[in-house]
Amino acid sequence: MGGVGEVSHAPTEVRRARYAVAAVFTVHGAVTGSFATRVPWIQDHAGVSTGQLGFALAFTAFGAACAMPLAGSVTHRYGSRAALRGLLALWTLALTLPALAPNLLTLCLAMFAYGATSGMSDVAMNALGVEVERLLGRSIMSGLHGMWSAGALLGSAGGTLAAHLGSDARVHHALAAAVLTGLGLLACRWVLDLRPAEDEEPPPRFALPPRSALLIGAVGFCAVFAEGASLDWSAVYLRDQLGSSAGAAAACTTGFMFTMAVARIAGDAVVNRFGAVRTVRAGGALAALGGLLIVVAGHPAVAMGGFGLMGLGIAVVVPLCFAAAGHSGPSPSQAIAGVATITYTSGLIAPSLIGGVAQATSLTVSFGVVTLLACGLMAFAGVLRSSGGARTGTKAEAGAQVATVPGPRP
Repeated sequence: MGGVGEVSHAPTEVRRARYAVAAVFTVHGAVTGSFATRVPWIQDHAGVSTGQLGFALAFTAFGAACAMPLAGSVTHRYGSRAALRGLLALWTLALTLPALAPNLLTLCLAMFAYGATSGMSDVAMNALGVEVERLLGRSIMSGLHGMWSAGALLGSAGGTLAAHLGSDARVHHALAAAVLTGLGLLACRWVLDLRPAEDEEPPPRFALPPRSALLIGAVGFCAVFAEGASLDWSAVYLRDQLGSSAGAAAACTTGFMFTMAVARIAGDAVVNRFGAVRTVRAGGALAALGGLLIVVAGHPAVAMGGFGLMGLGIAVVVPLCFAAAGHSGPSPSQAIAGVATITYTSGLIAPSLIGGVAQATSLTVSFGVVTLLACGLMAFAGVLRSSGGARTGTKAEAGAQVATVPGPRP
């Protein structure tokens, strides 16, 4: 992380740290998947309407946006390993809170705490991932986010089984939190323990994102908007616009998630070969093509293919935005927190905005808006060029740029 003391790391230590951070990403994703599958149970237990549930869920993003700027100060004070260990444990244990809420007020408070711990641990683990990527000299962030998606799928599979068995979500989430906390603490034993230089001044307790993070975040905004719209509205689109069965509609959403997970795991090889800018531009072209297929589709199969292309095109964008933010200056945590705040906001407003446009016009017009934003990936991908350093360029570029990458200060 920018500003850490000058410390050399053996190649075996760095490789081990890479696998440890990947495990942390998997644990983080598993919490999200475990929660998402039990939302109906939580709604019934709290006795809230659909509108009230949406209001409460908004506190997740609100909590994350408020807490993420604090992550840099926590990491500076305690070191990267201890900070990640504590923040990840708070996040896994926060899984138990929503199911305990008996009414709307307590559910809102639970979701705020859930989002705050999620956001802070998210910043800490992405900052560590960026540092491991710097030491390895090649892209790994797409694969790390692929492991997050894999963890989310595993967590949702466990939650689906628990819901099918009719288990109490309080019991389910207590057991899941205990297991995931143990796995997270175990994985944190082997992450890099980075500490600031002795003469380095601590960052502000609440740091606003730098301008570079805002530009990079705009690219992430386009990708996360398309992701949120597809996840929440793809099944509705197939059912209402194209008359597909409920099973086919649900399969479309699952297929979209699976496509993104596979693309992220395989994405590092593409980034290392072609660089971040060309990868994002090509991804934007695929996403725009997918959006066009969705808009003109007259058959569910065509729309499902469009959603698949959409997932394939946007999969690596957010990991590359985090990597570019982390390499853009001396404070990775601050820049990553800025990008994460923008992407969280995008994920929050996308579903409701799509619904609003659909109410005024149609879902077809809504996904026309998504397609235009996907085109924005092609137009603005260039902002990743000046920030990514050796990790977001091609292999040839890496050799030329490595001297300009912000490294540890003595």
